Amino acid sequence: MKRDGMDNDGLETVDGVHRRGFLKMAMALGGGLVWPGLASAADVASGGLVPPDAGAGAGGGVGGVGGVGGVPEMAKFPEKTDLILLTDRPPQLETPIKYFREDLTPNDAFFVRWHLGTIPTSVDTNAFRLSVEGQVEEALSLSLEDLKKKFEPVSMVAVLQCSGNSRSSFEPRVMGGQWGNGAVGNAKWTGVRLKDVLARAKVKAGALEVVFNGLDNGVVPTVPDFMKSLKVDHANDGEVMIAYAMNDQPLPMLNGFPLRLIVPGWYATYWVKALNEIRVISAEFKGFWMSKAYRVVNNPECQETPTDLAKETVPVSTMTVRSLFVRPEAGEKLKAGAACEIEGVAMDGGKGIAKVEVSTDGGKTWAEAKLGKDLGKYSWRRFKLAWTPAAGKFKLMARATN
Repeated sequence: MKRDGMDNDGLETVDGVHRRGFLKMAMALGGGLVWPGLASAADVASGGLVPPDAGAGAGGGVGGVGGVGGVPEMAKFPEKTDLILLTDRPPQLETPIKYFREDLTPNDAFFVRWHLGTIPTSVDTNAFRLSVEGQVEEALSLSLEDLKKKFEPVSMVAVLQCSGNSRSSFEPRVMGGQWGNGAVGNAKWTGVRLKDVLARAKVKAGALEVVFNGLDNGVVPTVPDFMKSLKVDHANDGEVMIAYAMNDQPLPMLNGFPLRLIVPGWYATYWVKALNEIRVISAEFKGFWMSKAYRVVNNPECQETPTDLAKETVPVSTMTVRSLFVRPEAGEKLKAGAACEIEGVAMDGGKGIAKVEVSTDGGKTWAEAKLGKDLGKYSWRRFKLAWTPAAGKFKLMARATN
């Protein structure tokens, strides 16, 4: 059993594109992981709303760094609605908190995170092939139609969360995109089991890992290709998928069209987008994005300090338990004496959320929230709690247990 802790400070009450190709990646300007026990608070000036950039903590806030006057810079990319802009090359687009008030995150509002500067902007689906090579008896070259017609289709609802989600809440500041809380989403993924594809290729005895690569590339040759690996046993667990649909629609280009690896319960770094190469190997994969990047401290608390850096790290993998308020947001004003509903989502790495408790007095007392529909162990669970606030300022806290 694991539990997370998060808070939402600063609440105040007062009286009264075409899928096969982008012709142009043009922006139209509009307008973390929080480890257990870590959260940030937003202050509110008396009688006013919190400025949007005053707190990117547990109740929402600003992830984009390019805004003016505290207002986040918004961007509208092909197949997407207005999202918070972190960077445009590679695209890093954050989902506003309001889109987390439903079970499934809309495709056009789903966050975007690429690592390399050259990403696919068009795919010829007739010519596209997924290759399966390496330590296999039969190398494969599979078209999209092959995957859809020659393998059993499966579907799963699963949370996709960037391991850097909520990074802007960290103190001291750490390297990387300064995400607010919107580098996450929940979707229904449809495709084929990786296990079935590997079985068709007949993996050889002695195989150790499976390596995945996509269509994206670095701007210059010296940039390491974005490749990730899984142990053979994990790849064959029957849950890892190759998806071609998201919420019953073809994958958006920016979310990995035409194929995306789905590694339920693990952070998004493993969910390789625009997947076109699978290679089975008989040794540990030493690629940059496994051996150097996306690594965490190898201790039970997953913690280190600037004066006592960890001596050993391991690749980040399973998502930790966390919860997130989606209504009200930090700094929002509510009408004193009027009934309202506190809403949020809770998630973990696949054990499933058992309960969520909410405190409206900074942790002095707790009430169990009502959980929403159970869409599967890899999905988030929405939670709600009825609340009638008096006049004053409140610190809301939530803790999820799996």
